[in-house]
Amino acid sequence: MDTRATDREVIEKVLSEYAAIPYAHGNVDTVTVFDRESDHYLLMIVGSENGRRVHGCLVYIDRIGDKIWVQADGTERGMAPALVRAGIPAERIMLAFSSEGAYPYSDVLAA
Repeated sequence: MDTRATDREVIEKVLSEYAAIPYAHGNVDTVTVFDRESDHYLLMIVGSENGRRVHGCLVYIDRIGDKIWVQADGTERGMAPALVRAGIPAERIMLAFSSEGAYPYSDVLAA
C-alpha cells in the first residue's frame, strides 16, 4: 500500500476513534468530515449546550506532500501523539497552529 493511502487510513481511524468519545457537555455530537480527494480531514462539534448553538472545528488535518499538517487541534491530549501511536513517524507531522510558525512534532519530542 502506498504512503498516501496508509496516511489516509491512519488519519481517518484516529479521528473516528475521537468522534466515538461522547462530548462531555450539552447535546453535542462529534462528527468527522473526510475529503480524500484533497486530503483534508476534520473533527467537528455540532449541537447545543445550555440553549445555545454549538458548532466548530475541533481538529483540522491536511496531508501536504509527504507531511501531515495538524492545522488546528482542540483536543486535550493532542492529535500528534495519537498519530504517532497509530504509525505515522513524528518527523512527518507538522504542527501548524503555533503563532511562531509551523514546526515538526519531532522537535517537541527532542526537547
